[in-house]
Amino acid sequence: MLTAAVPQLLRVAQVLPQALSTIACMHTSAQVSQPVAKAAEAKPAVFKEFQIYRWSPDAAAQPKYESFKVDINSCGPMMLDVLLKIKDEQDQSLALRRSCREGICGSCAMNIDGQNNLACLSKVNRDPSKPSRVAPLPHMFVIKDLVVDMSNFYAQYKSIKPFLQKKGASADPSAEKKEIFQSKESRAKLDGLYECILCACCSTSCPSYWWNQDKYLGPAVLLAAYRWVIDSRDDFTAERLAHLDDAYKLYRCKTIMNCSQTCPKGLNPGKAIAKLKQSLHKGSPV
Repeated sequence: MLTAAVPQLLRVAQVLPQALSTIACMHTSAQVSQPVAKAAEAKPAVFKEFQIYRWSPDAAAQPKYESFKVDINSCGPMMLDVLLKIKDEQDQSLALRRSCREGICGSCAMNIDGQNNLACLSKVNRDPSKPSRVAPLPHMFVIKDLVVDMSNFYAQYKSIKPFLQKKGASADPSAEKKEIFQSKESRAKLDGLYECILCACCSTSCPSYWWNQDKYLGPAVLLAAYRWVIDSRDDFTAERLAHLDDAYKLYRCKTIMNCSQTCPKGLNPGKAIAKLKQSLHKGSPV
Protein backbone atom coordinates (compact mmCIF):
# COMPACT_ATOMS: atom_id res chain seq x y z
CA MET A 1 0.00 0.00 0.00
CA LEU A 2 2.86 2.38 0.85
CA THR A 3 4.52 1.65 -2.49
CA ALA A 4 1.28 2.44 -4.37
CA ALA A 5 0.91 5.78 -2.58
CA VAL A 6 4.43 7.02 -3.44
CA PRO A 7 3.52 8.45 -6.90
CA GLN A 8 0.61 10.39 -5.45
CA LEU A 9 2.82 11.84 -2.70
CA LEU A 10 5.37 12.91 -5.30
CA ARG A 11 2.71 14.74 -7.34
CA VAL A 12 1.50 16.55 -4.18
CA ALA A 13 5.07 17.54 -3.36
CA GLN A 14 5.45 19.06 -6.82
CA VAL A 15 2.17 21.05 -6.69
CA LEU A 16 2.33 22.19 -3.04
CA PRO A 17 5.09 24.87 -3.34
CA GLN A 18 3.29 26.50 -6.27
CA ALA A 19 -0.03 26.55 -4.37
CA LEU A 20 1.59 28.05 -1.25
CA SER A 21 3.25 30.74 -3.37
CA THR A 22 -0.09 31.66 -4.98
CA ILE A 23 -1.81 31.91 -1.58
CA ALA A 24 0.98 34.11 -0.23
CA CYS A 25 0.66 36.47 -3.19
CA MET A 26 -3.10 36.71 -2.76
CA HIS A 27 -2.72 37.48 0.95
CA THR A 28 -0.12 40.18 0.26
CA SER A 29 -2.26 41.85 -2.43
CA ALA A 30 -5.30 41.78 -0.15
CA GLN A 31 -3.31 43.47 2.61
CA VAL A 32 -2.20 46.18 0.19
CA SER A 33 -5.61 46.73 -1.47
CA GLN A 34 -7.62 46.82 1.77
CA PRO A 35 -6.13 50.09 3.11
CA VAL A 36 -6.38 51.59 -0.39
CA ALA A 37 -10.07 50.67 -0.57
CA LYS A 38 -10.70 52.07 2.89
CA ALA A 39 -8.93 55.28 1.97
CA ALA A 40 -11.05 55.59 -1.16
CA GLU A 41 -14.26 55.04 0.80
CA ALA A 42 -13.42 57.53 3.54
CA LYS A 43 -15.12 60.89 3.09
CA PRO A 44 -14.61 64.10 5.02
CA ALA A 45 -17.26 64.85 7.63
CA VAL A 46 -20.00 67.22 6.47
CA PHE A 47 -22.20 68.35 9.35
CA LYS A 48 -25.66 69.68 8.57
CA GLU A 49 -28.25 71.10 10.95
CA PHE A 50 -31.64 69.40 11.25
CA GLN A 51 -34.42 71.15 13.16
CA ILE A 52 -36.85 68.53 14.45
CA TYR A 53 -40.29 69.27 15.91
CA ARG A 54 -40.44 68.07 19.52
CA TRP A 55 -43.39 67.74 21.88
CA SER A 56 -44.28 65.20 24.51
CA PRO A 57 -47.58 64.88 26.40
CA ASP A 58 -45.57 63.84 29.47
CA ALA A 59 -43.66 67.13 29.62
CA ALA A 60 -44.96 70.56 30.56
CA ALA A 61 -42.81 72.29 27.92
CA GLN A 62 -44.36 73.90 24.87
CA PRO A 63 -43.70 72.45 21.40
CA LYS A 64 -40.36 73.50 19.93
CA TYR A 65 -37.85 72.74 17.21
CA GLU A 66 -34.73 71.05 18.50
CA SER A 67 -31.50 71.31 16.52
CA PHE A 68 -29.29 68.31 15.76
CA LYS A 69 -26.00 68.27 13.84
CA VAL A 70 -25.49 65.16 11.69
CA ASP A 71 -22.60 64.09 9.48
CA ILE A 72 -24.49 63.43 6.25
CA ASN A 73 -21.48 61.58 4.82
CA SER A 74 -21.77 58.89 7.49
CA CYS A 75 -25.40 57.92 6.90
CA GLY A 76 -27.81 57.11 4.08
CA PRO A 77 -29.08 59.75 1.62
CA MET A 78 -32.72 59.83 2.76
CA MET A 79 -34.33 61.85 5.54
CA LEU A 80 -35.38 58.65 7.30
CA ASP A 81 -31.70 57.63 7.52
CA VAL A 82 -30.91 60.93 9.23
CA LEU A 83 -33.80 60.63 11.69
CA LEU A 84 -32.83 57.08 12.64
CA LYS A 85 -29.21 58.17 13.07
CA ILE A 86 -30.35 60.95 15.42
CA LYS A 87 -32.52 58.50 17.35
CA ASP A 88 -29.74 55.90 17.58
CA GLU A 89 -26.83 58.18 18.42
CA GLN A 90 -28.12 61.44 19.91
CA ASP A 91 -31.65 61.20 21.38
CA GLN A 92 -33.42 57.88 21.78
CA SER A 93 -36.61 59.62 22.95
CA LEU A 94 -37.32 60.93 19.43
CA ALA A 95 -40.64 59.44 18.30
CA LEU A 96 -41.47 58.69 14.67
CA ARG A 97 -43.24 56.04 12.62
CA ARG A 98 -41.43 53.94 10.03
CA SER A 99 -41.63 50.43 8.66
CA CYS A 100 -40.84 49.41 5.08
CA ARG A 101 -38.23 52.03 4.03
CA GLU A 102 -39.45 51.52 0.44
CA GLY A 103 -42.33 53.99 0.02
CA ILE A 104 -44.94 51.23 0.35
CA CYS A 105 -46.35 51.37 3.89
CA GLY A 106 -46.85 55.14 4.20
CA SER A 107 -45.85 55.12 7.88
CA CYS A 108 -43.12 57.77 7.73
CA ALA A 109 -45.26 60.56 6.25
CA MET A 110 -44.25 63.96 7.65
CA ASN A 111 -43.63 67.56 6.63
CA ILE A 112 -40.07 67.95 5.37
CA ASP A 113 -38.79 71.42 4.50
CA GLY A 114 -42.34 72.68 4.12
CA GLN A 115 -43.71 69.86 1.96
CA ASN A 116 -45.50 66.67 2.93
CA ASN A 117 -43.54 63.61 1.90
CA LEU A 118 -42.39 60.17 2.99
CA ALA A 119 -39.13 60.37 4.91
CA CYS A 120 -37.87 57.21 3.20
CA LEU A 121 -38.33 58.79 -0.26
CA SER A 122 -37.18 62.31 0.62
CA LYS A 123 -33.54 62.95 -0.27
CA VAL A 124 -31.58 65.14 2.11
CA ASN A 125 -30.53 68.53 0.76
CA ARG A 126 -26.74 68.18 0.94
CA ASP A 127 -26.11 71.91 1.26
CA PRO A 128 -24.72 72.20 4.83
CA SER A 129 -25.44 75.94 4.93
CA LYS A 130 -29.21 75.36 4.72
CA PRO A 131 -30.81 73.75 7.81
CA SER A 132 -33.55 71.21 7.14
CA ARG A 133 -36.77 71.36 9.16
CA VAL A 134 -38.89 68.30 9.90
CA ALA A 135 -42.40 68.52 11.40
CA PRO A 136 -45.41 66.23 11.77
CA LEU A 137 -48.18 66.25 9.17
CA PRO A 138 -49.89 69.66 9.42
CA HIS A 139 -53.23 70.26 11.12
CA MET A 140 -53.27 66.84 12.77
CA PHE A 141 -53.35 66.10 16.50
CA VAL A 142 -49.82 65.27 17.61
CA ILE A 143 -49.33 62.24 19.85
CA LYS A 144 -45.60 62.83 20.31
CA ASP A 145 -42.89 64.50 18.23
CA LEU A 146 -43.44 63.38 14.62
CA VAL A 147 -46.26 60.93 15.38
CA VAL A 148 -49.81 62.14 14.63
CA ASP A 149 -53.21 60.69 15.45
CA MET A 150 -54.61 58.98 12.33
CA SER A 151 -57.84 57.76 13.97
CA ASN A 152 -60.15 60.22 12.18
CA PHE A 153 -58.45 59.57 8.84
CA TYR A 154 -58.91 55.80 9.16
CA ALA A 155 -62.52 56.20 10.33
CA GLN A 156 -63.27 58.24 7.21
CA TYR A 157 -61.64 55.56 5.06
CA LYS A 158 -63.78 52.90 6.75
CA SER A 159 -66.94 54.93 6.08
CA ILE A 160 -66.67 54.47 2.28
CA LYS A 161 -66.63 50.66 2.67
CA PRO A 162 -63.37 50.09 0.79
CA PHE A 163 -64.08 46.53 -0.31
CA LEU A 164 -65.94 44.76 -3.12
CA GLN A 165 -69.69 44.45 -2.54
CA LYS A 166 -71.92 42.03 -4.47
CA LYS A 167 -75.71 41.93 -4.33
CA GLY A 168 -77.17 38.54 -3.45
CA ALA A 169 -73.84 37.25 -2.14
CA SER A 170 -75.28 36.59 1.33
CA ALA A 171 -78.20 34.63 -0.13
CA ASP A 172 -75.85 32.41 -2.14
CA PRO A 173 -72.69 31.70 -0.11
CA SER A 174 -71.20 29.68 -2.96
CA ALA A 175 -71.13 32.84 -5.12
CA GLU A 176 -68.43 34.32 -2.89
CA LYS A 177 -66.06 31.53 -3.93
CA LYS A 178 -66.44 32.12 -7.65
CA GLU A 179 -64.01 34.22 -9.64
CA ILE A 180 -65.40 37.58 -10.75
CA PHE A 181 -64.16 38.33 -14.24
CA GLN A 182 -63.18 41.77 -15.46
CA SER A 183 -62.13 42.96 -18.91
CA LYS A 184 -58.70 44.44 -19.51
CA GLU A 185 -60.31 47.78 -20.31
CA SER A 186 -62.25 47.83 -17.02
CA ARG A 187 -59.16 46.80 -15.11
CA ALA A 188 -57.13 49.59 -16.71
CA LYS A 189 -59.54 52.16 -15.21
CA LEU A 190 -58.23 51.26 -11.73
CA ASP A 191 -54.66 52.29 -12.58
CA GLY A 192 -53.67 55.41 -10.70
CA LEU A 193 -56.23 54.65 -7.97
CA TYR A 194 -55.41 51.37 -6.26
CA GLU A 195 -51.77 52.39 -5.68
CA CYS A 196 -52.72 54.77 -2.84
CA ILE A 197 -50.90 53.80 0.37
CA LEU A 198 -53.01 55.95 2.75
CA CYS A 199 -50.05 58.00 3.97
CA ALA A 200 -52.34 61.10 4.26
CA CYS A 201 -49.77 63.39 2.64
CA CYS A 202 -52.41 64.69 0.22
CA SER A 203 -55.22 65.13 2.73
CA THR A 204 -53.05 67.03 5.21
CA SER A 205 -51.85 69.38 2.46
CA CYS A 206 -55.43 70.39 1.60
CA PRO A 207 -56.73 73.64 3.21
CA SER A 208 -60.32 72.41 2.91
CA TYR A 209 -59.36 69.36 4.95
CA TRP A 210 -57.54 71.49 7.51
CA TRP A 211 -60.69 73.40 8.41
CA ASN A 212 -63.36 70.73 7.84
CA GLN A 213 -61.74 67.36 8.48
CA ASP A 214 -64.64 66.38 10.74
CA LYS A 215 -66.99 66.50 7.71
CA TYR A 216 -64.94 66.65 4.50
CA LEU A 217 -63.55 63.22 3.57
CA GLY A 218 -60.40 64.59 2.01
CA PRO A 219 -58.44 63.70 -1.15
CA ALA A 220 -57.08 60.31 -0.07
CA VAL A 221 -60.44 58.90 1.00
CA LEU A 222 -62.25 60.32 -2.05
CA LEU A 223 -59.60 58.81 -4.33
CA ALA A 224 -60.27 55.44 -2.68
CA ALA A 225 -64.03 56.00 -3.00
CA TYR A 226 -63.71 56.60 -6.74
CA ARG A 227 -61.63 53.45 -7.04
CA TRP A 228 -64.66 51.41 -5.92
CA VAL A 229 -67.22 53.51 -7.81
CA ILE A 230 -65.40 52.85 -11.09
CA ASP A 231 -64.83 49.12 -10.40
CA SER A 232 -67.00 47.15 -12.87
CA ARG A 233 -67.23 44.19 -10.47
CA ASP A 234 -68.96 46.15 -7.70
CA ASP A 235 -72.79 46.10 -7.50
CA PHE A 236 -73.25 49.03 -5.09
CA THR A 237 -72.21 51.90 -7.34
CA ALA A 238 -75.45 53.84 -6.86
CA GLU A 239 -75.30 53.47 -3.08
CA ARG A 240 -71.68 54.61 -3.02
CA LEU A 241 -72.48 57.73 -5.04
CA ALA A 242 -75.50 58.49 -2.84
CA HIS A 243 -73.28 58.26 0.25
CA LEU A 244 -70.92 60.88 -1.21
CA ASP A 245 -73.63 63.29 -2.39
CA ASP A 246 -73.14 65.77 0.41
CA ALA A 247 -72.12 69.42 0.61
CA TYR A 248 -69.23 68.58 2.92
CA LYS A 249 -68.15 64.98 2.19
CA LEU A 250 -67.35 65.68 -1.46
CA TYR A 251 -68.19 69.21 -2.51
CA ARG A 252 -65.93 70.87 0.06
CA CYS A 253 -63.16 70.26 -2.46
CA LYS A 254 -62.30 73.59 -4.11
CA THR A 255 -59.79 72.15 -6.62
CA ILE A 256 -56.79 73.80 -4.97
CA MET A 257 -54.81 70.76 -6.21
CA ASN A 258 -52.25 70.69 -3.41
CA CYS A 259 -53.11 66.99 -3.13
CA SER A 260 -51.91 66.12 -6.63
CA GLN A 261 -48.70 68.12 -6.23
CA THR A 262 -47.64 66.49 -2.97
CA CYS A 263 -48.59 62.81 -3.50
CA PRO A 264 -45.35 60.79 -3.05
CA LYS A 265 -46.73 58.05 -5.33
CA GLY A 266 -47.44 60.44 -8.19
CA LEU A 267 -51.22 59.92 -8.08
CA ASN A 268 -53.86 62.54 -8.94
CA PRO A 269 -56.56 62.74 -6.24
CA GLY A 270 -57.86 66.01 -7.67
CA LYS A 271 -58.76 64.28 -10.94
CA ALA A 272 -60.52 61.45 -9.07
CA ILE A 273 -62.59 63.98 -7.11
CA ALA A 274 -63.57 65.74 -10.34
CA LYS A 275 -64.62 62.37 -11.78
CA LEU A 276 -66.78 61.74 -8.71
CA LYS A 277 -68.55 65.07 -9.18
CA GLN A 278 -69.14 64.28 -12.85
CA SER A 279 -70.45 60.81 -11.92
CA LEU A 280 -72.95 62.29 -9.48
CA HIS A 281 -74.10 64.81 -12.08
CA LYS A 282 -74.52 62.11 -14.72
CA GLY A 283 -75.89 59.47 -12.36
CA SER A 284 -73.40 56.81 -13.42
CA PRO A 285 -69.61 56.31 -13.21
CA VAL A 286 -67.53 58.51 -15.49
